[in-house]
Amino acid sequence: MELNYKVINHEMAEVKLAELTADTYLIQSVDDGLQLLGDMYYSGFDAIILHSKNIVPDFFDLKNKMAGEILQKFSNYRMRLFIVGDFSSVSSKSLSDFIRESNKGKQVNFVGSLDEILA
Repeated sequence: MELNYKVINHEMAEVKLAELTADTYLIQSVDDGLQLLGDMYYSGFDAIILHSKNIVPDFFDLKNKMAGEILQKFSNYRMRLFIVGDFSSVSSKSLSDFIRESNKGKQVNFVGSLDEILA
């Protein structure tokens, strides 16, 4: 499936970030995540910024392992991933723990706003 999205370039401290925006879900499956990773990796980006509204809700249900599989690929390719959204009202303890643990590292971060990334 062809993914339609717009890439907004950001640069900070010589790190090239690709903010991907779309009117629909960009990640609906593990394959979609791999496609985005590959596209941005080969376009020379160091990190991808995705908005939570562009990720299918199943991604945030850790039982189906979609998030784990996708995020493992990002780690393998050393591509940073920022997911922007309001995660303050997450009711799942496992998802809340997952977000907190991810945010301790530098590979995958869940943030409240684009400004948090670019600051």
